[in-house]
Order: sequence, then structure tokens, then C-alpha cells
Amino acid sequence: MIMTTTRNYLFRTIVTVPENQRALVLQNGKFKDILRPGRHVLTSFRSRIDVEVHDINQAEFRSTYETALFTGSRVLADAHFTEVRTSDNQVAIVTRDGRLHTVVRPDAREVYWTDAGPWSVEHVDVSGSLAIDQKLAKRLAGHKPVDAVKRFNVEEGQAGLLYVDNAFEQTLKPGAYAFWNIGRPVNVKVVDVREHAIEVTGQEILTRDRVSVRVNITAAYRVADPVKAASKVKDFNEALYRALQHGFRQSFGTKTLDQILADKVSVDSEAARTVREQMAAVGIKVGDIAVKDVILPGEVREILNQVVAAEKEAEANVIRRREETNATRSLLNTAKVMAENPVMLRLKELEALEKVAGKVQYLAVHNGTQGLLDDLVNLRGDDTGKAPKTARKRA
Repeated sequence: MIMTTTRNYLFRTIVTVPENQRALVLQNGKFKDILRPGRHVLTSFRSRIDVEVHDINQAEFRSTYETALFTGSRVLADAHFTEVRTSDNQVAIVTRDGRLHTVVRPDAREVYWTDAGPWSVEHVDVSGSLAIDQKLAKRLAGHKPVDAVKRFNVEEGQAGLLYVDNAFEQTLKPGAYAFWNIGRPVNVKVVDVREHAIEVTGQEILTRDRVSVRVNITAAYRVADPVKAASKVKDFNEALYRALQHGFRQSFGTKTLDQILADKVSVDSEAARTVREQMAAVGIKVGDIAVKDVILPGEVREILNQVVAAEKEAEANVIRRREETNATRSLLNTAKVMAENPVMLRLKELEALEKVAGKVQYLAVHNGTQGLLDDLVNLRGDDTGKAPKTARKRA
């Protein structure tokens, strides 16, 4: 709030200026003085006195009389104001009482009340690089002149491409960067250089034997040259997708369905080499390429299932016949051994007797055990439930 008081008396004008104000005095339209705090008596005999009051808490000097003051009353202006000028290749960093106040852009001029300071001015040449030193960038962070600075962050696993006036300047490593935003456009394009995977899904392909299949392909890649990847093609991901799509469509079109199904994981080496060469030209390194899925039409899948089932059934029959042959050969060998060795035959008879005895209550053996397999073996007693009167042996 303006608190300066002006009182007019006969032939004099009294002006009282508070501590936070200054008063420009014009006598008959010309600058007479700039009044500091206090009570001032001005002679106004046969003259007109005009007083313009300014609050120096608003450090910048703004007045319609500014040009006239610095042109016609330079000594008075230098006594009360701090003038900051910049050329077309400079910026000025203005500090007020040790704290950053503002940044004056190139080819500009600012005027400050000296009593609002103390002021210090640092000029920075921007005719070459627009990069701001990290120490200065930290000072500028969060202050009023934030519009004079553009900031960019490049994360780990990324590369930053710096463009000034829409022309490539350099590649930036991971870190924080600040540049002067003073009319020359500055931009940083961030490119991810980590390894990625891309999938080409649902590609309808007609095989050489005229069977329509859908193929899914996956490939690993990374950006080896960020500058080429950003400048040679508009979108390197789309370029890689098209290269995989076209290359392997031609490759699968020269194969039959049986050839594709015989090796449906690996890909054609010639097609893979072509894709890698095409993408290397735009700064992309392509790694492993693999067929993820081969999807058949429903009717073809059903026919193949029947073929597989028939093949497996035939294999099972072969195995069954082979096992039966082996079993028959084993029985024949056993019979030959028993025919040539009576003791072995007796052991077999006793084994048979042991198995039978384990399943009945009484076992009657006639004529002893001699010729057991040739004689009658009574497995039950007579109708009275009693064992025969012949020799009995409890099982």
C-alpha cells in the first residue's frame, strides 16, 4: 500500500517517504530528484511538482519515465538503479542478497532498485553449448526462472539423443541434464537399449501343399545403435515386426505341412539371416528367433490325430506280437529243458502240487507222488465228507 504523503503549501511541497518506498520527482515535466526515506521540502514557486511513488519490495523498476530517466538523467539513474543487459548470446543470472532472483534471457534488459539489493550479476555465454553445469542447475531448480531451463532424465538402461534446433548433437548417458530454454529448441529423445522380445502372432500362411496354418513367431532384440534406430526408421519396433512377418511368410510358403511340423521350433536359417541383416542396417541387433506356435485348421487337426492314433496302434500291435513271440519261445525252451532233465520235471510237479495244496482242505495222492501228473489227483472227499481210506495227507 502506498503511504507516501504529499502536502502542498504556498510556494513549497512537502513529501514524506517511508523506508520501503522511493519517489521520483519531476519539476515542470523534467526529472529533478529521486527521494529516499524521510521528509522532503520542495520549492514549487511558479512551477509544477509531480511525484511518482514506487515500492522497492517490487525490485524491478517499471515506469513510463524509465527511458527518459536513463537518457536524460544518467547520473541520477546510476545512483539509484542496477541495470542488467545481455547480448544475443548471453544469459544473466541475477542474485539478490546471495539468493537466486531471476535469469535474464539473451538480448534483454532489466532494471532493479539498487536499494532493494545487494545485487550480483553473472553472465553466461550460450553461443556454443546450451548445457547447464550441474552445480548451476541445482541452484536454478525450484526457483522462479524455471521457464528458462528445460530438464531431462535418462534412466539406467536408456540412451538420450540430444537435438538442438532439430539437429542431432550427441548421445547422453544415464543421468540428469539441464539446458537453457532461450529460443533455440532443445529436445532429448530417450531410447531403451535393454533387451526386449517381440511377437508376430496369428500369421495366416499357405504351405506348399496348400494347407492354411497360423504361425506365431517370437524374437529377442536390443538397440545397438540408438542414433541409427531413431533416424533411419520412424518406428524400429514396427520395422522389426514387418521384417519378421515378410521374411518368414516367404520361408513357410516354400515348405510342406509335414516339413513345418517336423521342426516347428527352429526357423529357417536363411530367413533369420535376412531379418538380422535388415535390422542391423537400422541399428537393431536381433538375437534368437523361434516359432512359438503352429495352429492347424480343425479338420486338418482331426485328420492328423487319426493318423497319429493309427500309427500308435500299429506300434502297439508290433510290441504285443513281439512279446507273445518271446513268451512262446520261453515256454519252448522250458519244455526242452524238462524233457532233457527229469529232475527239473519233478521240481515242476512239486511246484504244481504246492500251488494246489494251498487252495484245498484235503488232498489225496494215489500211488505216491511217482507220476503225479499222469495219475488222478482227488481234490475232495467222498459224499460223506470223509477222506478216502487211502493214504491221506492234510494240505
